[in-house]
Amino acid sequence: MQVKENTNLVGKVRLVLKDADGNVKETRVSNTVVTTGKNHIADQLAGTPAQAAMSHMAVGTGTTAVVVGNTTLETELDRNAFTSSTATANVVTYVADWAAGDATGALTEAGIFNAASGGTMLARTTFTVINKGASDTVTVTWTLTLG
Repeated sequence: MQVKENTNLVGKVRLVLKDADGNVKETRVSNTVVTTGKNHIADQLAGTPAQAAMSHMAVGTGTTAVVVGNTTLETELDRNAFTSSTATANVVTYVADWAAGDATGALTEAGIFNAASGGTMLARTTFTVINKGASDTVTVTWTLTLG
């Protein structure tokens, strides 16, 4: 007898833009897990992974809709290492921060990667523009649930 179980990877991204005084100016939520990300997860489950673990998040100014075949951001502006990475049961949460003066611009996309440059992309999202001024900060919290 065969048992078939459907397993889905669902992501949720929360971007929070704050002004210099710490006041929340804007929030956005969205996500797409791309094919290279699904392949990365299979690699990590293999026991002796060939790929490095996810470690960085990038933001950019690209506006082309996400498709599962994406491997990079359309127009990457800046990439930072995670400020935290946690796993609880079937949920992984990654957080990255952009300080004042870092990634200043009209942000419209974000992605998760396993390297400081290049590397494998796990997920990508696009969103309506968040105008990050020079004194603003952005925190991106990306939650992936396997279920």
